[in-house]
Parts: sequence; C-alpha cells; structure tokens
Amino acid sequence: MQFAADINIMPIKEILDPQGKAVKLGLHNLGIDQVDDVRIGKHITIRLEAADAEAAEEKVKIACEKLLANLIMEEFSFEVHPVQ
Repeated sequence: MQFAADINIMPIKEILDPQGKAVKLGLHNLGIDQVDDVRIGKHITIRLEAADAEAAEEKVKIACEKLLANLIMEEFSFEVHPVQ
C-alpha cells in the first residue's frame, strides 16, 4: 500500500533561529509590527510503500531520527496518510 508523509522539522525552542530573527526584522521594516516571533524550519513530503499505516509511520520516524532531523538542534512531527 502506498502512503504519503508530511514532515515538519523545526529548530528546538532553546536554539537561536537567525533566519527567523531576520524575517521578523524584515516584517518589522515592512510595517508589520504585530509579529511576536518567527521560526524557520523545513517541510518534507515523502511517498513510500508499507504494509499498513503503522509500518509507514515507523519508517518515517526512523528516517526523521536518523537522517532528516538533527535531534540535537531540531524536533520533528509528521502525519502519514494513504495515497488514493
């Protein structure tokens, strides 16, 4: 069965996010002063084969932990759904 995973990887809150700070400053320069914080991360989409949703989730979790996210500086979340 084929599945798609939408993965979000973000810097952990304790880590300084220089890209986010630069975007926040840019928004301020555009007159958009109501923004309290900006965090910049990555969004990754994967299509994969698995026997069921649980197996697909396990494969995506392993991919995130071992390759896609730097667990010292980043955290991840994901959703897996069947491809019709």
